[in-house]
Amino acid sequence: MQKLSPILYLPHGGGPLPLLGDPGHTDLIDFLSNVRGKLGEPRAVLVISAHWEASQPTIQSATNPEMLYDYSGFPAETYEITYPAPGHPELANEIHGQLEKIGFKPKLDSERGFDHGVFVPLKMIFPKADIPCFQISLIKGLDPAQHIALGRALHFLRSQNVLIVGSGMSFHNMRAFFAQGQPGSRRDIEFDEWLVKTCCSGDLTTAERDHHLMNWSQAPSARYCHPREEHLLPLHVCYGAAGPNAVPAELVFNGEVLGVKVSALLWA
Repeated sequence: MQKLSPILYLPHGGGPLPLLGDPGHTDLIDFLSNVRGKLGEPRAVLVISAHWEASQPTIQSATNPEMLYDYSGFPAETYEITYPAPGHPELANEIHGQLEKIGFKPKLDSERGFDHGVFVPLKMIFPKADIPCFQISLIKGLDPAQHIALGRALHFLRSQNVLIVGSGMSFHNMRAFFAQGQPGSRRDIEFDEWLVKTCCSGDLTTAERDHHLMNWSQAPSARYCHPREEHLLPLHVCYGAAGPNAVPAELVFNGEVLGVKVSALLWA
């Protein structure tokens, strides 16, 4: 039986802070610096970043993507960070064709650069920047079922030794990050426990897991943790890409970032 490439949903932290050694990112820095051993030796990396939305699924097709510093207010050196990994136009075109076959109306974008949802975690996981890397966008409207379907359309990449990375945050409430202290109920933990059980429990069928993720906003404290869901939906793409017969995800990180609980999940 052919071995399939793993799929990783990870938290990328706040802007470039992990690369600055920020104390609020200590757990995450340790995870990102040591997770490579679980990821094999991919021939390419496809990233679904929370920081790119388009009206149709859009695939980065540049031969050598530039940098997109999509943050503000950080030290000058953070606007000089480089991640010179090559792109993969051939795979981008292959994905474009596959998505067209199943009814999406995909686009190619040869101008888009790597946003921080890409270069921050990958600079820590693959610091040599020697593995081709490219992105695919989220779809405006942020419909969870549509993103699971997008993921399922990408499942074929697992047999081509392409690592799929969903880069977001399992908690993303900007006001809460900057609030003093956490509420007594720790609503971040409440949602995190639901998410981990949904993705990792062996007691759920695929249909039940689909239902939970499509209706994620009904989970405990869901809208507190995600007032807007762009940082969660890369997980839906990862889940879909794992395939309908995939084993449950493995919880590979369950730490704190800026004082709130966040998780990373691996489908092996």
